[in-house]
Amino acid sequence: MVLESLWMINWFIIKNAIVLIVVLNIVFSVFTVFREKRDISATWAWLLVLILLPVVGLIIYSIIGRKLPQKRLSRLQVDEEKNIKAAIEAQKVEIEANQMTAKRLEESEYRLVTFFQNTDDAFLSKEKQVSLFTDGTRLFETMINDIRAATKHIHIEFYTFYNDRIGNAILKELEKKALEGVEVRVLYDSWGSMGTTRKFFSQLRANGGFAEQFLGVGSNILNLRLNFRNHRKIVVIDGEIGYIGGFNIGDQYLGRDKKFGYWRDTHLRIEGKILSLQSRFLRDWSATSNKIKITDYSKYIQINRPNGDRQLQIVSSGPEHDLEKIKLGYIKLINMSQEKLWIQSPYLIPDDSVLDALKLSIKSGVDVRIMIPNKPDHPFVYRASQYYARELAIAGAKIYFYENGFMHAKTMVVDGKVASVGSANMDFRSFKLNFEVNAFLYDRQMADELEDAFLDDIKVSKMMTPKDFEEQSFGLRVKQTLSRLLAPIL
Repeated sequence: MVLESLWMINWFIIKNAIVLIVVLNIVFSVFTVFREKRDISATWAWLLVLILLPVVGLIIYSIIGRKLPQKRLSRLQVDEEKNIKAAIEAQKVEIEANQMTAKRLEESEYRLVTFFQNTDDAFLSKEKQVSLFTDGTRLFETMINDIRAATKHIHIEFYTFYNDRIGNAILKELEKKALEGVEVRVLYDSWGSMGTTRKFFSQLRANGGFAEQFLGVGSNILNLRLNFRNHRKIVVIDGEIGYIGGFNIGDQYLGRDKKFGYWRDTHLRIEGKILSLQSRFLRDWSATSNKIKITDYSKYIQINRPNGDRQLQIVSSGPEHDLEKIKLGYIKLINMSQEKLWIQSPYLIPDDSVLDALKLSIKSGVDVRIMIPNKPDHPFVYRASQYYARELAIAGAKIYFYENGFMHAKTMVVDGKVASVGSANMDFRSFKLNFEVNAFLYDRQMADELEDAFLDDIKVSKMMTPKDFEEQSFGLRVKQTLSRLLAPIL
């Protein structure tokens, strides 16, 4: 009787303790998530994780869920180039009068240009030449030749700079140029460059070059800021040659990884004044480096009139701004489409605004084609992408699964007139969390080249019809649905 009473008392205590823990966990979860401003879908996704996984969820949130301090972000918001804003204002007047453009902008293009000028101070440049690369071998051969020809400075910014064959090959060239007296600066993301230590760049530093982790955010799990990654890929050589796109520096981007096989990506080489690419790198460098800050921008930033006819804007976005500029640029491109809208992305996890814009174009009779890889690099992201691919296929889009390796290109082509190429994926992470940079091109020639590349990719892709998706197993569809619930925090 006494034992039974003790057992009942203990059970009462345990039961109430469990209830108290659950209630406190819910209260703590709500307070933790809602204290920071974020997208409502991401808020609910994090709330779900914290409530269902009380301890593990908190650890995950501490590592990848918290925002960067405003003080750290404000370093990125300072416009070091004081003369850029004045040049933008002067250019707006010129564009309105069509005095600057040899090729007149259509009304929809003009509105897109104006949007980026107003939100990102994105200079409309007219470059001498823009070249398209879809193969890593040819890209890196050309890039190395440009590095060898450098005489003034080399600025490199990559999400991934691996200590492997191609990484070492490029580093050796940079070390040689630094020894020759060329200014060499390398900015890399330590999480994306996992395994690449500071020691890897020691000889470059000894030769007079510089190499820094972006914002000093290391890959140590105790850093608690792994969620904010510099996903940009920028190269600027002598202020006259620039690179932007989806390729990183690593052997896997040359198809040397058995898991992925051939790596299909898209990159641009730009020849001209490349003012905006230079500006983006310098701002990122200044925000990162205190001891080796650049104080004289005049030797790198020179406002000159256009000297070519390849029109483009370099647009960047990141968590330092509430406005998701590249995402909004994507939406404007989607809404501009009247005939064709062709998209390539390794991930297809659009938020509601992008999803609605895509469906609106589909239902308006636009030829919407979307190509994603048919193999995963992140299982949950892969299944979530399949979920949205199925939804868009049912809506009427033509969905293609690329089967000749891994599709990593981030491109959008509209009506054979306007295009976007860059680092931003079609997903929540690129829209809201990563530091990204894209080129938006008002260039028929480049749009044609991108369309031709898309058509070539179709030959090695499988078109997925609504029926194909409906015939997928119940278990697979459950995985897709569950992954979709976590999409906002993937």
